[in-house]
Amino acid sequence: MTRPIRRTALLCALAATTALLPTAPVRAAEAPRPLRFADCPDSVPRPAAPERVECGRLSVPLDREHPSGPHIEVAVSRVRASGTPAERRGVLLVNPGGPGGSGLPYAVTKRAKLPERVRRAYDVIGFDPRGVGRSTPVTCGPMGGLFDSPGSDPVPAGRPAEREYLRSLRAMADDCARHAGRLLPHLSTEQTAYDMDAIRAALGEPRASFLGVSYGSYLGAAYTALFPHRVGRMVLDSVVGPSDWYDFDVLQSRALLRKRDTFFAWAAGRHGLGGTPAEVRASYLRVRAGLAARPVAGFGPAEFDRAVYRALGRTERWAPLADGLRGYLTGGGVDTLRPAGAFDSPESRNYEAANRIVKCADGPPPGRRDVVMDLRRTRRLDPQPVLTGMEASVCAFWHHRPAHRTPLGSPQAPPVLLVASAHDPVTPVQGARSLQRLLPGSRLVVLDDDHSHGVFASRGNACVDGTVAAYLADGAVPTAEVRCPGPGLPKPE
Repeated sequence: MTRPIRRTALLCALAATTALLPTAPVRAAEAPRPLRFADCPDSVPRPAAPERVECGRLSVPLDREHPSGPHIEVAVSRVRASGTPAERRGVLLVNPGGPGGSGLPYAVTKRAKLPERVRRAYDVIGFDPRGVGRSTPVTCGPMGGLFDSPGSDPVPAGRPAEREYLRSLRAMADDCARHAGRLLPHLSTEQTAYDMDAIRAALGEPRASFLGVSYGSYLGAAYTALFPHRVGRMVLDSVVGPSDWYDFDVLQSRALLRKRDTFFAWAAGRHGLGGTPAEVRASYLRVRAGLAARPVAGFGPAEFDRAVYRALGRTERWAPLADGLRGYLTGGGVDTLRPAGAFDSPESRNYEAANRIVKCADGPPPGRRDVVMDLRRTRRLDPQPVLTGMEASVCAFWHHRPAHRTPLGSPQAPPVLLVASAHDPVTPVQGARSLQRLLPGSRLVVLDDDHSHGVFASRGNACVDGTVAAYLADGAVPTAEVRCPGPGLPKPE
């Protein structure tokens, strides 16, 4: 828990007094070979004409401590600024989260949602982080049975189940060591931050601006620690916070319990699941117990928990989740619950592997006893938790021990804008407040009465989007914390 911080509540329209970001000269690093752009692979969507996306590849050292050693390639995409030369503010690197998320298409998909003045001001630069997508993708093979369909119940109840849970974690760690090979120690967030700076230099830019969402906020904080004088304007949205990954996963798992209770209360009296929160919870537990006893077409308790985990993070997914619960109870089907994409697809396998490898490379592992004790503590809060996001538990059995934590934040960085939803269960708002202390001069923009993950150019909130656009396009830093009125929970249909 963080200490309470006295906050000044301001509506966006009243947070008008601003400061401008400094424009002190920055000493450029030795530039690598310039990026050469060409057509993108088919996996990258095309923006609406007349704009176009182009892609290139950059060679970077596998290990920054041995720059003359083996190299890997990082895939980069670009959509140029649409404004005049006078409007241009440089490059805006973007990252969608993860760790393990592909950023190559994000230059197109996120840019399409950005305010027009931001699109006119920046070349938007996407990239697949090392180990992801088209940037030397990593694999962990079967990952201890993670992709079995149906998967085993991910919530161990009782000592035999706990021993089996630990055995599966050990098997996953062994699979990652076997299949990732030489990449295993070198996919940390710190190494990816070095790659970001190589992209900046290859583009011939003295500074890099950055928009990072979720895990992208952690990556941005790492960049500020390594290259504070090369930071242009940086927006960190849905902030992970500076704790170790395992501690973050535990915090998230308990925030999800509270959010699931909110969902039960919201669904009461609608969707045919019961008239009270307790009755909705009972309906939910009947669905999970039924799928655990008899999975439907490969959809069992592990698949159910993954679907719930995904739905709880965005309130627009709550009605489909409620409809899926009712559909199973009335007809035994799972089509509404089952995600559209296959969990064992090549893209998903790459994501899950990169996610664990990055988390385990970023800092010290949890103790094996801690993993068990935290499971028991969580189950005392609720005997049927959602543990899908507890990816860093596998680090207790990891074959590589990082020499240090990935550094985060710097007092030398220019003011950074942190953006948070007041009731986000995936990256709780206290993470933003903790990171703010490592970035003196940074400002926090909070979307009040909101329960979703991902805020800027995502929730359609004019207050948030206007504040962030003014910062990115004009360098306008709010003088105090900005509080924007949010949408509340979804209204009944």
